[in-house]
This record gives sequence, C-alpha cells and structure tokens, in this order.
Amino acid sequence: MSRYILKDFPDSSALLFDFQAMSRKEVPQVNAHLHTPYSFSSFENIPAIFEQAIKENVRVLGINDFFTGDGFRAFYEEAVKHKIFPMVNFEIVGLMQQKQYDHFRINDPVNPGRVYLSGKGVDYPFHLDEPYARRLHNSRYEIQLHTKEIIENAGLIMKGIDAELVLKFSEVKRKFARDFVTERHISRAIRSLIYEKYKDPDGRKKILQKIFGSSGIKADINDYASVENELRSRLLKSGGRAFVEEQSAAFLPVSEVLQIIHNAGGIPCYSILLDDEKGRCTEYEANKQILLNELLVNDIRCIEFLPFRNDPEIVKDYARFFMEQDFLVLFGTAHSTPEAKPLRVCTRDGAFLDEELTGISFDGTCVIAAHQYLRARGEAGYIDAEGNYQVDRMGEFTELGRAVIHRFIGS
Repeated sequence: MSRYILKDFPDSSALLFDFQAMSRKEVPQVNAHLHTPYSFSSFENIPAIFEQAIKENVRVLGINDFFTGDGFRAFYEEAVKHKIFPMVNFEIVGLMQQKQYDHFRINDPVNPGRVYLSGKGVDYPFHLDEPYARRLHNSRYEIQLHTKEIIENAGLIMKGIDAELVLKFSEVKRKFARDFVTERHISRAIRSLIYEKYKDPDGRKKILQKIFGSSGIKADINDYASVENELRSRLLKSGGRAFVEEQSAAFLPVSEVLQIIHNAGGIPCYSILLDDEKGRCTEYEANKQILLNELLVNDIRCIEFLPFRNDPEIVKDYARFFMEQDFLVLFGTAHSTPEAKPLRVCTRDGAFLDEELTGISFDGTCVIAAHQYLRARGEAGYIDAEGNYQVDRMGEFTELGRAVIHRFIGS
C-alpha cells in the first residue's frame, strides 16, 4: 500500500507559513460526496471519476461508499496521481425506530425512520476495532440476505416470462458489483439480461411490459438509466412484484452508527434530502430549527447537501442557517444512480453553486482536510480525544485545511 502523504507533510506551522506566502490562493471546486463502484456508481471505475474531475477542474473529491472502505486505496492512489485532494468518507444507513413506528421520514423519502449518516475524514487506512467492525459487518450481512431474497423473487418473475432469463445473486455480484450488491445492481442486471437477449426495441419493450403488467413501461427503452430506475422503483420497491420487506435488524440504531464513525476517526455528518420537485420536505427536515435541535441532540454538527434534486433558494436558506450555527456545511453529487451528470455540484435547475455557496463548501471541506491531516500525524482532530468538537477553533482548522489542500494539489 502506498504511504499516506499527509503523514509526511511538515508540521502545521510550516504548512501555514508556506501557504501564507502563496501569491494566488484559489477556492477550488469541491465534491464531498461520491459513490464509487464499491457501492454503486454511474462511473464504471474509479479512474473514470478522476478523469472527469480533471476536465471539470474539481480539485477535491470525497469518496462516500455505503458500509465500506474497500475503495479507499484505489481512490487515494488516483488522487495522488491527479493531484486532487481525497476526502476519505463512508456512509451507513441507520434506523430511528420510534420515528419508523410514527411513520416519520428522516432523509429517506420512502422509508420512515431510515437515516443516512456519513463519517467524514476517517482515518486512512480504514480500520475499525471490535465490536464496531462486527456491528458493521452484521449490518452488511443482513442487507445482503435481503438483497438475495429480492433477486430470488425477481428471478422467478423473469423465468416465468422467459426461461432463458436467469437471474442469480452470484452472477449479479460477479458482473455488476464488487462485494456489496444493491437494488441498483439488480435493476441493472435485469435490464442487461433483457437487452442482451432481445436486440430489437420491440422485443425489449414486450418483455418489459410483461414485467410491469397492464400499465406497461413508462421510460424510453433506449434510455438505459431511465429503464433501470423504473425497474427499481416499480419492481423492486414497495408495491412491486419482487419487493421484500426489510427487517429492522439490518439497520443499526443511530447511537451505534455514531460510535462506528467515531471509532473510524471520522466526523458524523447528516445528508439532508430537502425538497422534491413539488416543494415537499420530509417531516424531519421541514422546519430547519427543529432539524437543528434534532441533530444537536444526537451530537451531529456537520450537514451535507446533494442539491441536484433541490431548489437553489431552499439550499441557500438552509446552508446559511446551519453555517450560522457553526455547523460544517458540505456539498456533493452522490452519483449513486445510473444517470451521468457533472461532478461539479449544481442545483435542480442545472446551475452551479454560486460564489457564496462555493465558499461555504470549501470552508467546511477545509475543516475535514485539517482533521484528516492532524489525525494522520497522531494528533487530535476537529473532534478531540474526549469526543468534543473544537467549534471555538473552527477558524484555525479552516485555515490549516486550506494549507493542507493547497499543499496536496500543488505538490
């Protein structure tokens, strides 16, 4: 494994001295939340992510795969090669059980009680002590059991339509996933099976119509991403013929998710869903003051926007509010769906972040970068050894992070 460059950087005073001597201090474009093929991604491989980042002049990228750090090494090595600063993150899906009972949605638009939390700036190489490693492993295992059941149901449906359309977990994993199989992989596998056998549009449409029943398929069959999205939403999700109810045991309570993140050396971060195209927010997020109170109760002081699905005004409103509450505010794109889109962060109208939001994004990223640097050197990061946030030193961390990032991308 290649050595972690941050361990060899000079001490903070020397870093700051060199940075302050720089004549030109750009504010680089940041994408703090990206899924790779180690969970599911619109990119075929990790090098492709960095090739696109270079074209778009995005100089900070944050890997953010579900339940795993398996992609960290490949991601880090590409970052070194391309001189793009790597944020080292991972994501866990947890459960607020009382919210589930109350049919109260958090940051999942469909599943009440389901909550997506990330660990930002975790230690590299990735490591978890016991019992945290076992807890994460068990959660992954339970989710994979559920995935196998979905594949079995979908396979029976496919076989009933055409006996030659054989869908197996082992093949889905081998052809389309790494170690973790998701519903996205299943929908891609189904679409690929159909399209490999049926080359003409009419044949493909006929099979898809049989899968969906009398209402037929709504997507353009030539738009692969749209077909895969419809297979996932109408076949695999609630109400679909292959749907399997998930067991609560697959998802850890928030307290345990936070323990895992802390043990990995990371900063807990809440991914905010915000508004859909009809302006609706989940019950958890509809009032930003209540959301703030809920996050503080759970000792979460970092929030991340994926604004490609949001109205720009609500993004700015919430981002300003949480920044004023001394939260770290980050922005990303996820790229966890089949559609290809820019790596540079934009809102639902296709507009890139303006100067204000770009600055907010970079400031939050700098704190994460400083945290990674200090922990790589064996020092206390933004969360100290007692688990306290160094909020009163946020300005220091921001300035140090700027020096760390510019050293990395300029080295």
